[in-house]
Amino acid sequence: MRFNEIIKNLPVYEAGKPIELVAKDFKINPKKIIKLASNENPFGSSPLAIKAIKKAAKRANLYPDDSYHELKNALAKKFELKSENFIIGSGSDEVIEFALGAVCNDKLGILTAGVSFGMYGVYASHIGAPHFKTKSQKHDLAELLELYEKHKNSIGVVILCLPNNPLGECENASEIENFIAKIDKNTLIMLDCAYMEFASFKDSKKAINPKKLVRNFENVLYLGTFSKAYGLGGMRVGYGIANDEIIKSLHKLRPPFNISTPSLACAIAALNDENFIIKTLKNNLQEMKKYENFANKKGIEFIPSYTNFITFKLSHKHDSTKLCDILLSRGIILRNLKSYDLNAVRITIGTKAQNKKVLKELDGLFS
Repeated sequence: MRFNEIIKNLPVYEAGKPIELVAKDFKINPKKIIKLASNENPFGSSPLAIKAIKKAAKRANLYPDDSYHELKNALAKKFELKSENFIIGSGSDEVIEFALGAVCNDKLGILTAGVSFGMYGVYASHIGAPHFKTKSQKHDLAELLELYEKHKNSIGVVILCLPNNPLGECENASEIENFIAKIDKNTLIMLDCAYMEFASFKDSKKAINPKKLVRNFENVLYLGTFSKAYGLGGMRVGYGIANDEIIKSLHKLRPPFNISTPSLACAIAALNDENFIIKTLKNNLQEMKKYENFANKKGIEFIPSYTNFITFKLSHKHDSTKLCDILLSRGIILRNLKSYDLNAVRITIGTKAQNKKVLKELDGLFS
């Protein structure tokens, strides 16, 4: 069988290990397994969203409304923009793919921080686009600008992950706006804000305003998702916000019916469940402190996080692969960051009960 040459060396994104596989491999009751590897909402989904899914399931035989006008209108109301400023994707990942497909090619690539969401590089490689990275792991805006100026003619999209996955850091919104103003208007700037709800709740200076971006910059695409704070990772709903011209171009790459009827229904319902969101954000902030206190007590380096996870840099204290394997055998799934060339683990902030058990196990391994 012949495949395109580019397929041979394509990287494969490694997702977190599923509960079902851990249960099978280690013969553990699935109900006793704690998964804190994929930054999912530990409280599940909004009760309003679950109710909407059940109702929408009765229409599973019908294709969804491909205009997605109801969800777009709900988002437009939330962000005080027009529905024409939105594109809906199967997770924000799909919108990333649209954007790179619309702008990049084998001569025009992407620029990112040294360590950031793995799918940026994967999608760039799909179209043979070059990937420029800073030497700094985290977002160093001065270094990003310097690298951009050096390779300006070879960069089509600058991607900022705010807050950054898998590290957790986040720059102030004012700093981001100053950075955007220095980038050529013909270069697309994509702000991947999948965790922005957590960042803005923790520190208002981090809060990026999509309305302000769309009105002040013609080359910015803001990405949001329902997978994290809204607890709908399994439903795969994301969105992009930009001016009309960008959105119209991205829509040319969007396949029809890329979001299911139940997914649309639950996303709309989740937007209205403010109590669920507040509960999620408060728990995250309170429980995050327990991991920070643990790290300080054990002398573990961690990155101050504005997300729903915390990253422990293990240095000489432990090997991340061995640590994750030991915990896996005990029914605890964390994210090993060796694939990012880091001896580190990323831990999703769980419920109070989940975190208590995880920290107890970690305490024994770092005694």
